[in-house]
Amino acid sequence: MKTLKDFDLKNKRVLVRADFNVPLNERGDIADDFRIKKTVPTIEYLIKNEAKVILMSHLDDPEGKVVENLRLTPVQDRLTEYLDFSVIKASDCVGSEIEKWSKEMQAGEILLLENLRFHKEEEENDENFAKELSKLGDVYINDAFGTCHRAHASTAGVPKYLPSGVGLLLEKEIKILSEFLENPQKPLIAIVGGKKVETKVKSVDKISEISDWVLVGELIEKETKEKNIKFKYPLKIIGPVDSFKTFDLGPETLRIFKEKIALAKTVFWNGPLGMTEREEFAKGSEEIARAIIKCGAFSIIGGGETVEFVNRLGLADKFNHVSTGGGAMLEFLAGEKLPGIEALK
Repeated sequence: MKTLKDFDLKNKRVLVRADFNVPLNERGDIADDFRIKKTVPTIEYLIKNEAKVILMSHLDDPEGKVVENLRLTPVQDRLTEYLDFSVIKASDCVGSEIEKWSKEMQAGEILLLENLRFHKEEEENDENFAKELSKLGDVYINDAFGTCHRAHASTAGVPKYLPSGVGLLLEKEIKILSEFLENPQKPLIAIVGGKKVETKVKSVDKISEISDWVLVGELIEKETKEKNIKFKYPLKIIGPVDSFKTFDLGPETLRIFKEKIALAKTVFWNGPLGMTEREEFAKGSEEIARAIIKCGAFSIIGGGETVEFVNRLGLADKFNHVSTGGGAMLEFLAGEKLPGIEALK
């Protein structure tokens, strides 16, 4: 698999699949720009190497039609702020005008394409749509770990038509998560919260193989019992033992969880352990976050809600690796082949 550094980028149109799928608040402003920030080093590297930079991403799920409040204008503004460069935004992501525009770009210029999911063909991995996108670049770089588990046109289709490689962010994600799987320091504590237990069973089973303990949140525990889901290593799974009759961890569960975390040399955390969007139910997750930092273990966290939560607490930089992937991270750790990564091989 090639990396950015394997290409001569000077005067080349570099088509970058970024992950700018950021949460928006009620006013349509960006609530958490973590994913944008994480892509900045790749863009800066391309500018420094005199490439013509064409960025593409989806935002939320407009279901294949134009939704005005899901245009990438807030992303354009935030990129301009971080890069201190002018970022021009196209009105669409494909078409003869945009192709012409891409060919007239100068080295060091940045063009942001409009929301890929305004076209239903993106999620359908439509061959013609992938070809149309590929006409905009000379080289394709995937830097969107968060979308690598989706076989979409911009992740799995475009690499068929262009010399392809990974960006700095995707390269780092693959390296750190591979090392975590292959050689974690023990004891290893995994923490899995959130819901949709069916999508997490494989990941929990795989992580259980290398973990000493897997701590699961109340919703996971509840769904497991209701749907009679069996884990491969049930003796390693520790669920809540009490509850405030609310949407948070109870005091005895917190004590047990923190006791286990204190022993850890490696901690992996995906998914909040309470209804963290409401302050009154976020206490347990906050105490867990602080316990992970305090224990001094090598720490990896991921998943949109978890990352948003630790950013809100101002604690993100206290963890060793904050992943930009949620579902992609879980599938990678479960040993699944991710279409966006396979396409680059």
